[in-house]
Amino acid sequence: MSIEVKNLFKYYGEQAAVCDISFSVKKGEIVGFLGPNGAGKSTTMKIMTGFIPASSGEIHICGMKVDVENLETRQIIGYLPENNPLYTEMYVREYLEFVGRIYKIKNLKNRVSEMIQTLGLELEQNKKIGSLSKGYRQRVGLAQAIIHDPQVLILDEPTSGLDPNQLVEIRELIRKIGEEKTVILSTHIMQEVEAICDRIVIISKGKIVANDKASILQNETTHQTVYVEFDSKVSKSQLIKIPNIQKVEAVNNAWLIETSADIDLRKEISQFAQKEKWLILTLKIEKKSLEEVFKDLTK
Repeated sequence: MSIEVKNLFKYYGEQAAVCDISFSVKKGEIVGFLGPNGAGKSTTMKIMTGFIPASSGEIHICGMKVDVENLETRQIIGYLPENNPLYTEMYVREYLEFVGRIYKIKNLKNRVSEMIQTLGLELEQNKKIGSLSKGYRQRVGLAQAIIHDPQVLILDEPTSGLDPNQLVEIRELIRKIGEEKTVILSTHIMQEVEAICDRIVIISKGKIVANDKASILQNETTHQTVYVEFDSKVSKSQLIKIPNIQKVEAVNNAWLIETSADIDLRKEISQFAQKEKWLILTLKIEKKSLEEVFKDLTK
């Protein structure tokens, strides 16, 4: 595994910001690290990068223990913090060359030119960072995170402040990077998660509440909702008689029927419709949106 987090705790005084979390990320995997504000995402990422110590627990990056081999692990990690701290008085190219010298990159000028082209910074390369828009500052932050060709990329809100066109470009870049490297990113944009993440880890109040593929999380729910359309007029009072029904809601000329029972609601509806001599035009399970799953798990 490229990233292994085992029984991680982080206390500030008596308050637990991170409480006994464990997960792993393998090479070539892009994992979305989600949670409401204050859930412990940024704290976990800072511990993973060695910027702050854990109270207890272990983190291994490519087999190396972060708190023991701190300098070695930092050399193979690319990190974009949430607030994207940059030297705003420096010029873009100057700043990237400065970062490259810290990592002792060979053929530095060629590598900087490659980063400028990859991140679409050609027109901004001779501007001061302080004069750039937030979106272009994010691009500079991403450039410094990947300039040393890290094995592991940790991105805290990487697309914050980007316009729709920039979002598509940065998502494609992250997806491309994820083909060969390990990527973990935090975000509040669910479309972004669905677009680029192979798996999702959701944290709430310092604890992991979900760790799986988005499609599986959307189907794993205590409630099942079915969309059904009949060829004749049917009333709510009739539908509520279907066994194990919890909720019935009209939607245009169709119905959303919900249950919390561990059953296939489509079978119940089909049998009831056959008994009442109703013809069903449409019958399908309504999959929960990722936003709904997130709310259910973190409320």
